[in-house]
Amino acid sequence: MQNTSISSLFSSLALNKALIDNLATMDYNEMTPIQAQSLPLMIAGKDVIAQAKTGSGKTAAFGLALLNKLEVKKFRVQTLVLCPTRELADQVAKEIRKLARAIHNIKVLTLCGGTPMGPQIGSLEHGAHIIVGTPGRIEDHLKKGRLNLDNLTTLVLDEADRILEMGFQDALDLIFSLCPKHKQTLLFSATFPEQIQPLTERFMNSPVTVKVESTHQESTINQHFYQVNDNSERLLAVRLLLQQFQRESSVIFCNTKLECQQLADELTNYGFSAVALHGDLEQKDRDQTLVRFANKSVAILVATDVAARGLDIDALDAVINYHIAHDPEIHVHRIGRTGRAGATGVALSLISHKEAHKVIRLEDYIEQSIVVEDLPDEIVLNHDIVKPNMITLQIDGGKKQKLRPGDILGALTSDKNSQQKISADQVGKIAMFPIRAYVAVDHKVANIALKKISEGKMKGRNFRVRKL
Repeated sequence: MQNTSISSLFSSLALNKALIDNLATMDYNEMTPIQAQSLPLMIAGKDVIAQAKTGSGKTAAFGLALLNKLEVKKFRVQTLVLCPTRELADQVAKEIRKLARAIHNIKVLTLCGGTPMGPQIGSLEHGAHIIVGTPGRIEDHLKKGRLNLDNLTTLVLDEADRILEMGFQDALDLIFSLCPKHKQTLLFSATFPEQIQPLTERFMNSPVTVKVESTHQESTINQHFYQVNDNSERLLAVRLLLQQFQRESSVIFCNTKLECQQLADELTNYGFSAVALHGDLEQKDRDQTLVRFANKSVAILVATDVAARGLDIDALDAVINYHIAHDPEIHVHRIGRTGRAGATGVALSLISHKEAHKVIRLEDYIEQSIVVEDLPDEIVLNHDIVKPNMITLQIDGGKKQKLRPGDILGALTSDKNSQQKISADQVGKIAMFPIRAYVAVDHKVANIALKKISEGKMKGRNFRVRKL
């Protein structure tokens, strides 16, 4: 049995007992480093600037702090959490709802761009305790007088560096101007670019800074750097590396949206299982892309840094840097997505002579020399491309039709006919959305699964379904 220090236990904090009890049911007993450092300060009401990487437990940290001070009987907006993307906002709202399960009648509302305004207006009219949203959409509601921040006690900026990078400065200025002067402000960020400093000086009250280094051990990530002469060589280099290292789940980071889409298209043309994730995608396509990658029916996600922030992906095997990141901290953040929880990951970076200045900065930052290796021999292109074992089915029905994951799993596994038999271990992740659902199934039973859903009934009705 692990000898856990009292100070690292959630039960050692001055937290609402209902929150402590709920944490125990979630197997949240011992705090992560960022939680142990920041939670006592936040509970004490301090403004906090926290630097921590994705996957460090920061959402639970500020989630517990804001829930602990919430007055449930006061049905007003008391907390506003700002996130750079809808994906991260949805993820944060989901985590807060889980943390709040033991406290009745807490309403968490998500307000993000890329979704219809009508339902949000209706939800705002009914009120909420906690708003989680993107700055642009929050700005829209504030300008139209649909959202009132007069009773706000806590403001959280999650991934503050990305919020600024995406050009939300004007929206932030308006939001801050409409917040009460006496409130608690919590700022979480993976990196700290120069433009964050003025923000903290203008809008925070004697903030306390806490910093937690990357939660993975450097030894769990094998880094490799490869020389390319120009952009025309990068596609070939990526193909060689993908063939040489054959991984179940890989993310390729590009610095621009155009490169991102072009590379994903080229890889698809060569027979790879690849999809693009960037800011120009429609929300439905973004959701679908993330679902397919998370459920392992797509092997390669080609993404920009902004789009990939907040990804909740388990067991990422490899990261490829199509170009070296502009900022060394971003590079470390990118590769930190692999090699988590004791697993071994691989990070592969392409560099050219024109990027020598970036390489020098990166060497200084990671305090080690970068040794350039030879690319794999082109003979690896003759190897078969490994395809995902799973295929995603899209069902045209979701939460609004009262569909639940159990309904879908039951429909797929219920048939006793041996010719139509699908076992539970042949069904992967099930993702539910308001008007659609996605389920991953083993490719060997994909056609059977398609038939069972399309010809069977769930909730007493038929649903259309298709393979993606």
